[in-house]
Amino acid sequence: MQNYPAPAQALVAEMIEACAADPARAVAFQGAPGANSHIAALETFPNCLPLPCFSFEDALDAVRDHRADCAVIPIENSLHGRVADIHFLLPESGLVITGEHFLHIRHTLMALPDHGEITQAMSHPQALGQCRHWMRANGVTPVSYPDTAGAAAALVEAGDLHMAALAPSISAAIYGLKVIEPNVADSDDNTTRFVVLARAGRDTPVDAGPVMTTFIFEVKNIPAALYKALGGFATNGVNMTKLESYQRGARFAATEFYADIVGHPDEPHVRRALEELAFHSKWVRLLGTYPQARARGI
Repeated sequence: MQNYPAPAQALVAEMIEACAADPARAVAFQGAPGANSHIAALETFPNCLPLPCFSFEDALDAVRDHRADCAVIPIENSLHGRVADIHFLLPESGLVITGEHFLHIRHTLMALPDHGEITQAMSHPQALGQCRHWMRANGVTPVSYPDTAGAAAALVEAGDLHMAALAPSISAAIYGLKVIEPNVADSDDNTTRFVVLARAGRDTPVDAGPVMTTFIFEVKNIPAALYKALGGFATNGVNMTKLESYQRGARFAATEFYADIVGHPDEPHVRRALEELAFHSKWVRLLGTYPQARARGI
């Protein structure tokens, strides 16, 4: 808790105490109270007790240690791409994806009530990346901080009259800041996708409606490995909505991939595609099958 700026610590302590009394209702999120992940947790589980965690690792640990029932974690943004480190943390966590949520992002520029000319803006790197064009056009220098609402609290603690914070508008009310610009994002359709992570998967029947399946795999280090591994999805008519590569370690030999597909592993055409993927890969690991929160390709 001491990692949080002083203006946030009392509220964080209060929320942690409430979650400790009823961990079955606790939903972990990364950031200080008022962060976008806090809002996403409340939208996904309106009756939950949000549990603030300083880092993504802390949020995942809270679920593993039974201090929270699940965690709501951002995985990608429509403007700035994937959230750093999540693709490594997900498989290492041992947790299962049980749901997804899409949050319309509205960044608010806020400062101390008696502020002077704003020359810098502090926020999470994702938020700074989503507002980089606006900041460049207005001569504002970005300053990185571990989360959006935490940047608002840190601004109050620092008392810098020339610094602003980029955070959800609720953060201004929580920490007593003045709103300078209510909507700073570079695009009106700025959206972040969150996933729900739990210790065990929920039972998602084949006929439950549109579902997503997420998995990771490593291709063999041979020519056309990826082409062969993915061929079954094309021939079986399975819609792959996301495919991202990343390197683990310094081998630079074979690449691991994160993928989302539309469909349930128990559906015959999906099962055939996954079997073909497994044949042409070193290994395949399913991370979860869960209800689709938004139709893809529309």
